[in-house]
Amino acid sequence: MTEPAAAPTRWGILATGKIARTFARDLALVPDAELVAVGSRRAEAAAAFAAEHGGRPHGSYEELVADPDVEVVYVASPHALHLEHARLAFEAGKHVLCEKPLTLSTADAEEMVRLAGKHDRFLMEAMWTACHPLVRTVAEQVRAGRYGTPRHLHAELGFRVDAGPDDRMLDPALGASALLDMGIYPLTFAHLVLGEAERLTGTADLSDRGIDLDVAISGRYPGGALATMTASITSWSSRAAAIATDLGRIDVPDFHHPTRATFTPYDGGDGDAAREPVEILAEDAVIGRGYGNEIAEVGRCLRAGLRESPWVPHAQTLTLMRQMDAVRAQVGVSFG
Repeated sequence: MTEPAAAPTRWGILATGKIARTFARDLALVPDAELVAVGSRRAEAAAAFAAEHGGRPHGSYEELVADPDVEVVYVASPHALHLEHARLAFEAGKHVLCEKPLTLSTADAEEMVRLAGKHDRFLMEAMWTACHPLVRTVAEQVRAGRYGTPRHLHAELGFRVDAGPDDRMLDPALGASALLDMGIYPLTFAHLVLGEAERLTGTADLSDRGIDLDVAISGRYPGGALATMTASITSWSSRAAAIATDLGRIDVPDFHHPTRATFTPYDGGDGDAAREPVEILAEDAVIGRGYGNEIAEVGRCLRAGLRESPWVPHAQTLTLMRQMDAVRAQVGVSFG
């Protein structure tokens, strides 16, 4: 006899911005997930989102979390509002997938984790890179020593933001920050590959409103491995990562959601000749743009009765928040 199919995970989406729309498109590709509701501060925005992606529209976040059909809420609002909106969901008995970074500070992130425990609800930061099959494969194989000993990692992520001063990406009141928006990706990638940083040093260029527009970070990791990481909201970077080992080089284009990765071995000796690159293959497929993999991970964890994901554990999220707090302090950025 075959096991009956598990009921789909029932999702509600809180906020209707660009990332919520991308998330909804990937959610439609996950077989055991269903979008049942969407909430916005404006009824017409919720209705337009629901018309495009499905689900029942709600004209307030309070109505969304009160919807009895919603099992887990995806919080897609600006960083500065994450704690407030996660609290709403927890108090309504909902599980939470919260967009990254989890909050603006470690203290607020710790409070969100505390609330999840108090209400016995699942909480995961929506760090899709940590759930990406190819990133997971690269990290696991590097840690296993398959490509030699890693000595240096470089990762960069940046694009030019052309928006008004009230846009989420530029308004300090909404947590605008190249570090929080983009820098979290190279920091996460380095953490997954090399382990927890022993020391990080940052420098940045700030706007006249005190937000970091460009940031560069150097780090020392276990075993003496070093990393250099950059993030920008003023310029176009390669979005690539590379890991140099004593046996060769791993290249990961678009490292935060890659489609391919290669290892180029080098012959030792005077020639130092590079051999033919070898493609690194993941066992699992990428679902949509990669948000589908984190959606599937939430569903897997809920069916297993877990309250945090082993792929994006609370301890990892809090470690990276502490790192960003430390770098912000070094470069002189404060959210008040």
